[in-house]
Amino acid sequence: MIHSMHIIGSRQLGGAEQFYMRFVRAIDQRGLNVLAVNRPGCPVNTAMNETVPQQTIPMRNGWDLLSVLKIRRLIRNTGPLIVQTYMGRATRLTRLPRDSAAIHVARLGGYFKIKGYYQHAHAWVGNTRGICDYLIREGLAADRVYHIGNFVELSSPPAETALQARRQSLQIPADAVVLFSLGRFVDYKGFDDLLSAFARVPRDIHGRPVILVIAGDGPFKKSLHQLARQLALAPRLRWIGWQNDPGPYYDLADVFVCPSRHEPLGNVILEAWAHRLPVITTRTQGALELVAEEESGLLVEIRDPVALAACMTTLVEAGPAAWQSLAANGLASLKQHHTEEAVLKAYLNLYAELQPGTADGK
Repeated sequence: MIHSMHIIGSRQLGGAEQFYMRFVRAIDQRGLNVLAVNRPGCPVNTAMNETVPQQTIPMRNGWDLLSVLKIRRLIRNTGPLIVQTYMGRATRLTRLPRDSAAIHVARLGGYFKIKGYYQHAHAWVGNTRGICDYLIREGLAADRVYHIGNFVELSSPPAETALQARRQSLQIPADAVVLFSLGRFVDYKGFDDLLSAFARVPRDIHGRPVILVIAGDGPFKKSLHQLARQLALAPRLRWIGWQNDPGPYYDLADVFVCPSRHEPLGNVILEAWAHRLPVITTRTQGALELVAEEESGLLVEIRDPVALAACMTTLVEAGPAAWQSLAANGLASLKQHHTEEAVLKAYLNLYAELQPGTADGK
């Protein structure tokens, strides 16, 4: 019998998938019996490799009855006490066998459609209070909705030689101030607002050139590159493509910027704090829960490039002491609320509440 089975049906490798991998690995490293279930050939399957036990199931689009039956058979054969699903596809296709003693926990990191996807679970975890409130408004039982946040791994300061080499590879001057942002190139991530804002930021501040590094990919790539050309940003902009491990680029930066128009949580904010970076972010629902304004980060209105430009300029002008103060407060918030230990403990306590047989890893 396995302690818990974790199922995700995504073909991407974004924030939700990164959390899934971190979380499953953390449970496995505790010596608890765990099984990860994902799609064959997907980035999660490849990235996790043989680090934890895995099974693959197609989980195709729509009502994939064959995958429903395969998941049900896998649950019957392995006998998990907890089956935890991530996002809509995996949750919709996971239907416990009638004779199963397992508890189905659906974990949500966004404001997804509930009807037809989530009602059949026994309990629901939202990674923000806003999502939990939404689940209750959508008719799910309030006493079975739980708030547990995400965690990210703390970063060790990089070697100076490695930073210098990366700067040289990107042709970034040694004295440049580096702004960093990353994400999928889709409308709600707001990268067009970021480019419009950066065009208003002075090329040099206190004699130091200001460079913007953007990691990502997606359907808006062509239009974003075209906008950057129209704004004549090429000399001070570095496109570095999608990065499965963006850590070295957080380390390279002096300031992190999140220009999203919609962000249920904002894993990138947590990642920036973990890399000891000051954060500028728009007032998305997630950011408003995470960031204490002017203490652990700076907040600007959504879809306001002028305000974003002013905020970036002001923070760069403020200099390293101000950056370090914001970064230190962000790191302190991360350590208090979003460590692996705290989040894993909250989930294990939840499992023990729902399924007493899981207490103490039994």
